Amino acid sequence: MAEAVFRAPKRKRRVYENYESPFPIPFGSNCGPKKDLKVFRAEMINSNVIVRNTEEIEQLYGNGYFGKGILSRSRPNFTTSDPKLIAKWKDMKTGMPIITSKKYQRRVEWATKLMQRQGQDEDTVCRILKDYTKPLEHPCIKRNNELNSETVSKMEGTGDREDLSVMNRDSGMPEGLEDPSKQSDCLQDSGHDPLTADNLDGHVVKVAAPLPQVHCSKQDVLLPQCGTQPEDSHQMGLTCAREREPGDEYVLVEEAVCDASEREDVPNEELAQKKKLICRRNPYRIFEYLQLSLEEAFFLVYALGCLSIYYEKEPLTIVKLWKVFTTIQPTFRTTYMAYHYFRSKGWVPKVGLKYGTDLLLYRKGPPFYHASYSVIVELVDDHFEGSLRRPFSWKSLAALSRVSVNVSKELMLCYLIKPSTMTDEEMESPECMKRIKVQAVILSRWVSSRERSDQDEL
Repeated sequence: MAEAVFRAPKRKRRVYENYESPFPIPFGSNCGPKKDLKVFRAEMINSNVIVRNTEEIEQLYGNGYFGKGILSRSRPNFTTSDPKLIAKWKDMKTGMPIITSKKYQRRVEWATKLMQRQGQDEDTVCRILKDYTKPLEHPCIKRNNELNSETVSKMEGTGDREDLSVMNRDSGMPEGLEDPSKQSDCLQDSGHDPLTADNLDGHVVKVAAPLPQVHCSKQDVLLPQCGTQPEDSHQMGLTCAREREPGDEYVLVEEAVCDASEREDVPNEELAQKKKLICRRNPYRIFEYLQLSLEEAFFLVYALGCLSIYYEKEPLTIVKLWKVFTTIQPTFRTTYMAYHYFRSKGWVPKVGLKYGTDLLLYRKGPPFYHASYSVIVELVDDHFEGSLRRPFSWKSLAALSRVSVNVSKELMLCYLIKPSTMTDEEMESPECMKRIKVQAVILSRWVSSRERSDQDEL
């Protein structure tokens, strides 16, 4: 059997983090009798595997780079705060998200449209949101404002004093409103749920409280996913979120106000504009979760044993997950076998959809190196016969090879060779992988001019 010769990967110029561990489990010098294996928890929601707990998200991504943030490019580092405002008000030790007035009004609009779709009339919605989003104050924080107002004024380039209004945690909430910390966002809908005959969209959706909330089945408060327009949220699945930190419930809004003391000296069109932070309740809270690919989720369950996947509060067995994932993604068995093989070799495989392949192979992880290989996976018998998942013509194969070369990657064909005697019943269990052999072939484009130059040198 031929072996692929792996070339040295290309390291990224700027690396902003340290490599910790290839897997989120204790091993080597970290493994001992007092070091227990932690089992993480994930949930199966609308054909997606989601991790909600913040600490578990950090451990799964930081140790092995499993999954990606649903609101981020890769590492789940989404924040409600505006980075520019954080730098501007860095001397204000509030520990709360800071957003612009425009972004806050957008959240109010989303909450308004959501409540209207749930049957609330316009007057009721306006009254509830007006009461819910009113400014809140906390007398204990005024001292912080007095100490920092001079610094913030200098940053603004004026001598105006800056006021900071923050919420009163003990202040009563509007009548009929539940604690916003129990609100949640939702995740993308991937189609029919294979674990039940009734899809989530078939449940009755109703408003149980004046605040923009949706109740579904036995689940808790639900909200549509961020990043989408409210009118499109009916096409998306709904999920529950656990209780979040208080910082998600309250936000500081930077608002421009006119200084009343200078109204007599300054013309109306030149009234002095001051910026101050007003604490308000967040009417439309947005959370980020870690979404695992089916291959990553099954590897954590089957190979490492450090993840438990739940559906409707019931854990799913390995055999059940094998069947369910195959129903969701018909090519799951093939792609997982390749994923398991390359993970075992020390690579970090990621989905290669953006380059037209099945997998991308990274050394250590995406933050450290560029992907070295674009992998096409095929399942064949020991005579290299059988129906191919992606039958290539010479033209399509040359096009895919050119794409891989243009992004500084090598194209690899990974053949999973199963015995001709293996039946379909044996493929119904992940134990079939014990009889699978792997052969990797690196495909390179032949350049005639380069070959002639090599012969001239000889």
